[in-house]
Amino acid sequence: MPAWFIITTKVHDRAAFMEGYSPAVAQLAQQHGARYLLRGRQGRVLEGDGYDGGGAVVMEWPDAETAMAFWNSPEYAEVKKLRDGIADVSVTLVEG
Repeated sequence: MPAWFIITTKVHDRAAFMEGYSPAVAQLAQQHGARYLLRGRQGRVLEGDGYDGGGAVVMEWPDAETAMAFWNSPEYAEVKKLRDGIADVSVTLVEG
């Protein structure tokens, strides 16, 4: 059963984010079987908590186990460090 990461972001240093974290995570996620369905900016929070003016990403995975293998991988732990201090991120895993 497919699964998705629903990711919302508030990027504080766009240049650093786009030069470091973004390409590194995209390459690693694709190696783990993910595909991007949405990459957008300038979101408007209509209800609940969120990042007004922030971005949103939807990544599709073959299944939740594959998504979690990526999430818990040592490779992602290293890539994740590239966004420390430059972005606030919320990630939700949803199964379909």
